[in-house]
Amino acid sequence: MLAAERRDHLLETLRRDGKIVAKTAAAELGLSEDSIRRDLRELAAEGLCQRVYGGALPVSPALADYDGRRRVAVAGKQLVAAAAVRLIDPGSTVILDGGTTALAIASGLPADLRCTVITHSPTVAAALVEHPVAEVFVLGGRLFKHSAVASGAAAVEAAQQVSADVFFLGVTGIHPEAGLTTGDADEAAMKRALASRAAETYVLGSSEKVGAASPYRVIGFDAVAGVITDADPGSDVVRRLGEQVRVVEAGR
Repeated sequence: MLAAERRDHLLETLRRDGKIVAKTAAAELGLSEDSIRRDLRELAAEGLCQRVYGGALPVSPALADYDGRRRVAVAGKQLVAAAAVRLIDPGSTVILDGGTTALAIASGLPADLRCTVITHSPTVAAALVEHPVAEVFVLGGRLFKHSAVASGAAAVEAAQQVSADVFFLGVTGIHPEAGLTTGDADEAAMKRALASRAAETYVLGSSEKVGAASPYRVIGFDAVAGVITDADPGSDVVRRLGEQVRVVEAGR
């Protein structure tokens, strides 16, 4: 089989099954697992898959830059944000992660909702400037421009000084096997620090992130209260997620 044919077969398997198992692909094509792993390395280098132990998963479209992500799954993010707002109790303290779904939460807070919002996102903070009663605390650090958030040692240290009732966590990949992942190691560390400071953590999971994976693990499903998603509840990946964590259906 030509290299181009192998590539097409692997990409079709990824599209159809939502994953590539190297051992299975090798048996189907009559090749060694080393050959399949080499093909997967090349596909990953082109951004066409995310390599994981034993094979590969779909790469998350949420790895695009901040401006690009603002145009991805806009309706789904609005549904997820609306469901998240319903989980915020009056008078509570909320940590909002960075990202476009968190920005939708900030924009969707009712004008009469008294709460305290802690965030390391300048864009989220700016969206709350005109909110009549919400108190806003901004955590500082090195600006990670890709996601428009503060990160690095200074930001993690600042995060360790706060406490909250709930944290709304943004990730780029949500997969029943790969877990909750994101595209930058420092950003993953900041998310872990924020999650450790809240009584409950909910994952913001618009459908394009569900079934996808990114390079860096954030936290385990056992550390979150639920995944808020607009993904099809009847899909296999959501069903498998539901076996590990509460799935909060957005817009249903």
